[in-house]
Amino acid sequence: MTTQIAQWHAEHGNFSLLLSILDEQVAKFRDGESPDYNLMLEIVSYLREFGDCFHHPREDAAFTILAARDPQMQLPINRLLQEHRVIAAAGEELVARLNQVVSDAHVLRSTVEAAAALYLAYYRHHIATEERQILPRARLLLNAQDWDAVARAAPSCSDPLFGNTPTGTYLRLVELMPARPSVGGNQDAVASP
Repeated sequence: MTTQIAQWHAEHGNFSLLLSILDEQVAKFRDGESPDYNLMLEIVSYLREFGDCFHHPREDAAFTILAARDPQMQLPINRLLQEHRVIAAAGEELVARLNQVVSDAHVLRSTVEAAAALYLAYYRHHIATEERQILPRARLLLNAQDWDAVARAAPSCSDPLFGNTPTGTYLRLVELMPARPSVGGNQDAVASP
């Protein structure tokens, strides 16, 4: 069980690192400079691929069990479940706006900025809430059988960016990682508790 908590914490650190890189690019955009739109797309694509498809479904399963164990957690858990959906929708919107920019379509700067700001704000708040409220309670209340159920909630996969063998999809991000502090090291699929 501690392994899965440590894995989530490391993934949150990795996501935060990517959100910081994304924010740096958005700041360039805001300042009238030319951000690297393809890099921004790569970041959001990773967060959507790995975060929305593997990380969040495992959290959803843990949240359900946690709410059953501690009914007082139901309201904050409902908010976090809703945030998973909002983050997914905001990511989809940001990708659409970035794709418009990359394809030279006319898109208002404010539209791209608003999509990025919404995505960044929700994702950062979400991670902070989970770290502060959920992970400590899950560590206390979930047992080995619960963690087995959580592990089965999403297919096991190697992290395509921070895993031992990053995929070619994220080569630009892989190149950036050595220049930045490593968060969570190289992790593969989430181990069972």
